[in-house]
Order: sequence, then C-alpha cells, then structure tokens
Amino acid sequence: MVEFKSGFSLFVVLVLAMASVLDGQTLGGPMHGKAVVCYVATWAVYRPAPGSYSLEDIEPSLCTHLVYSFAGLDETSGAIKSLDPWQDLEKDYGKAGYKRLVALKQRYPHLKVTIAIGGWNQGSLRYSLMAETAEGRAKFIKSVMLFLETYKFDGLDLDWEYPARRDGRPQDKANFVSLVKELNEAFEPHGYILTAALGAGKETMEAAYELAKLSRYLTLIHMMCYDYHGTWDGVVGANAPLRGLDENDELSVEFTVKYMLSHGVSPYKLVLGLPMYGRNFILQDPETRDVVFGRTPVKSVGFKGPYTREAGFMGYNEICMELTNKTSDWQQYWHEQSSTPYLRDGERVICYDNARSIAAKVKLAVDYGLGGLMVWSIDTDDFKGTCGPETDVYVDFVERYNKMVDDPVLVKALETLRLPDANRVTKRSFYTTANGKLHLRLPEPEFSNYNLMRTINEATMLAMEEKRITDEMEQIIKTNVIDDFDKPTKSAPALASSMVVLLCALVSVF
Repeated sequence: MVEFKSGFSLFVVLVLAMASVLDGQTLGGPMHGKAVVCYVATWAVYRPAPGSYSLEDIEPSLCTHLVYSFAGLDETSGAIKSLDPWQDLEKDYGKAGYKRLVALKQRYPHLKVTIAIGGWNQGSLRYSLMAETAEGRAKFIKSVMLFLETYKFDGLDLDWEYPARRDGRPQDKANFVSLVKELNEAFEPHGYILTAALGAGKETMEAAYELAKLSRYLTLIHMMCYDYHGTWDGVVGANAPLRGLDENDELSVEFTVKYMLSHGVSPYKLVLGLPMYGRNFILQDPETRDVVFGRTPVKSVGFKGPYTREAGFMGYNEICMELTNKTSDWQQYWHEQSSTPYLRDGERVICYDNARSIAAKVKLAVDYGLGGLMVWSIDTDDFKGTCGPETDVYVDFVERYNKMVDDPVLVKALETLRLPDANRVTKRSFYTTANGKLHLRLPEPEFSNYNLMRTINEATMLAMEEKRITDEMEQIIKTNVIDDFDKPTKSAPALASSMVVLLCALVSVF
C-alpha cells in the first residue's frame, strides 16, 4: 500500500493519473470478462473506397485480442514469412503493419496482438510437409520464436486449413497435435499465446483434429462457425445457422459447439466464431415464389459486392448499404429455425448475419459457458457507421423476459439475487428490480460505427445478466423438488396403517 505524507503529494499523483487517462494510456476494452477476438484481414486496405480498411480504422476498445492476418509458410525453408512485405514491414519504405498494430497496446494495454499464419489461400499441403517430422517442426518453431521476438507479437494463431484435408494427409491429425504441443512448450517460458482456428464441419472435425489434446495445449480455440452453406450446395442456405433445419442436420453452430464440448474441449477455451459477412445466391428460377432453405435451387456462382468483389460473398457493410438505399427493391425476411436474416430482390438472395442474429449466437455462447467470441473479420463490419442502428436487435431477449417476468419462481429468485434498484440504475445494468418486480432496460440504439461489434459486447453483458437470473431460478426449482421428494408427508402414518390392514385382509383370504 502506498502511504501519502501530504495532501500535495496525493494531489500530484491524482493529476498524473488523470493525465494518463486523458493521454489514452489506460484506455480499456470490453467489461464483461469474455474474450473478443478480432481478426483483421490486412488485404482489405486494397479495397475501393469507402470499403478500404486501414489499421487506423480499428477501434481497439471493442476487442480483447487483435489477430493480424495472415503470415505464410515458406515452402523452401519451412519458416514463417510475411505475405505482403510492403504492407507488413518497415524496410524499403514499407507500411510497417506489424509495428503499427502492436503499437496499439501502448494506448490500449488490455490488448493482446497476435499473428495468424495460414488461411484458405495457403492451402494444406505445405503445412502437412512441415509438420510430418520433428526436424521440420523444430525448424518452424525456431523461426516463429525469432519472428515473435522481432516484431513483438504476443503469440501465434495457427490457421492451417485443414489438417488431413485439401491435399493434406491422414497423418496430419496426429502431427498437428505434435506441432501444437511443441509450440506450447516453446511458448510457455515466454508467456506467448497459442491459438488455432478450427473448421466447424463435422467431417473436418473428425478428420483433422484430436480435440481433447488440442484443448490441452492451446490457449484458445477459435471455432470458424460460418461457411456452412453457400453456392457450392446448389441450393439456398444460411451461412451460419444457429440451429439445423431438422434434428439430423449437422451443419449448424449449435451442433459444432456440442460436438466440440463432447469431444473434450474445455468450454472456457472455446471461442465462438461470428461472421461479419453473408453469402449470396442467384436463383435458378427467377419466378420462384417462396425461398426455402435447403431446397430452392441456385446457380453455381453468386454476385459480387462493390468493395469485397468476390462472387457469392458480401460484407455486412455492403449488405447494410443495400438496405439503406431507398431506391433498392430488397425485401427483408427472417428464417426462424436458423435465426437467419435474408434478403431477396427478384432472382438475387443474400443470407447473412445482422445484429439480431449475432445477439442470438452470443446468447448461445454464454449459455454454454464458452470463453468468448471471435469475428471474421472486423473490416467488413460497418466500420464507417454509415448504415445506422438496427431496431429489432434484442427482440428475442424481450420475448424471454416477458415469459418469465410473472413467474412465481422469479419472485423468489429476486430475493437472493440483489439486482440493482431500477430507480438508481447504473448504465451497465440491464436487469433491475423495483417493488419486487424484474425490469429489463435494453441498450439504446446509437448511430455509430461497428454496429455488429458493439452488439457483441452489449449482448454478452445482457446474456450474462439473464443467465445469472435463470440459473438462480433453476436452482430454486431443483432445490424445491429435492426438498419435496425427501420430506415425509403428513399422511405417512395413516398410509402405513392402511397397508397393515390390507396385508391382514389378504392373509385371511389365503
């Protein structure tokens, strides 16, 4: 404890502390305690304005982790390398991306900044060849240690897509575990973070990962819970359905979560991936009356967005711009089973995630006790703030509140929960009480940038508060059921006497 010998000394310390805050040295991040991992697709800087995304567009207070994407693997040396030296490095008048991202920690000391290696375009074979021998892995790990020390990253994110798949080999499954274990051993003395982005499809999870072992050695596991459906299916489908179309549908966020948890992944290490983009389709028959997920036929290639310019793919910032265009003919719909918004304009259909569907996924992550959320990627959120807030973000929270607000069990729960008084509410409290009744105060819609990222942090706090209440209600119900089961009834002696009389009667008969 610091002892201040004079009021003047205390005044000086307070002034310095305030100056530090004003200078940005103590700027913080999310307050809910969950991880919020933000991937940054650094090639987004090459998109046309206003979709071009630079590192200066990042708002670090919305994230706990920033992941610079991507570095690559040199096929000749087996070492980690920059994939875009002009953007990443300082030499030859480069843009110094590594240095600029890491420097954000000076103003936002809560941040962890890591480098991702791999990605879809790097393929699988080069990683398969590197990981197949102890010598190859050792050479790679040595290069990573030098890389992290040189550029001052906090750790490495492995984005091998995917072991034993896409030209990978069956032995990759075991070799991936060896690579992760040896990286973990090298990282531990230095306090480096080791994470991995894992595919979410059942076939990929079965072929590529020994999940329980990976959970043991990884700091966090980033589940890529998106790209479940697209034009490759030949029919319309949700990019990231919360639930499957029926009980046998294994392509859903909830199935992936349950699968990973049931195969030995620690929930506090599991980070649920959320897409800041959607998948689009062109219908085979423009005259189709109703779009049915999993059934309505589509062409093999979708259409391009103005910024991302990738057929079949559109960032949320591109999609929300379509919605704000008053001259467009897009009609909005909601697919209840998968909790997915979608748009239609004649033959064109977009299945995507908006603030409401993101909030639903956050709720699922909190209910399963997961370690946090991850986004791919922040550069396709509405980072300019041009689209405005959505109005029905928390409609599902309101429906659940309305169902429980008059429940007698809730009244009992409120006695022990000690929620804030609604008449003296703080900004951070969403659930409060007044006169023995529960009140729900929703976040105010704001016209600001990063609509989806802000929803993630608001919904996390909202879902955590809701879960605290429902957990207490469940505990009360459970306790009362046990008490009623164990408690002898007042009529027990009379029942015993009746049994004796009945037994005597039966004996006399026989």
